[in-house]
Amino acid sequence: MTITGTYVPSPSGWVRRQVETIESTGTTESVDILGRPVVLLTMNGVTGTVRKVPLMRVEHDGVYAAVASKGGAPEHPKWYANLRKNPVIELQEGTRTWVARARELEGEEREEWWPRCVAAFPNYAEYQRRTKRLIPVFVLEPVDAT
Repeated sequence: MTITGTYVPSPSGWVRRQVETIESTGTTESVDILGRPVVLLTMNGVTGTVRKVPLMRVEHDGVYAAVASKGGAPEHPKWYANLRKNPVIELQEGTRTWVARARELEGEEREEWWPRCVAAFPNYAEYQRRTKRLIPVFVLEPVDAT
């Protein structure tokens, strides 16, 4: 399965530049966020267009997480609504790309993943202190290609 449709670049300059760099080099290793590795999510947006966003690499036992922190802003990032509406995505790490399904975590499962997220990017702890909202965490579970 491949995400299809018209790709619309992010209005955010740094996101657009990072996606362009990943696409031109073929690898997520060509960019970082504050010196930390990223993964690239390609998804269908709520409007039906294709959207791409580099996110902090959070991985545990081959399963990845997406943290909707938006730097501790009071609202969720735009991509949060995309994953809620269209949870099947393409996930890229390095040069490897595969299909995954995003599932928002709640309760004990979120509490289990939150320290992993903070270990991957310690700023998440400060972002959570900055906002009244509980920062959403999604697991990005591989979809069997068969």
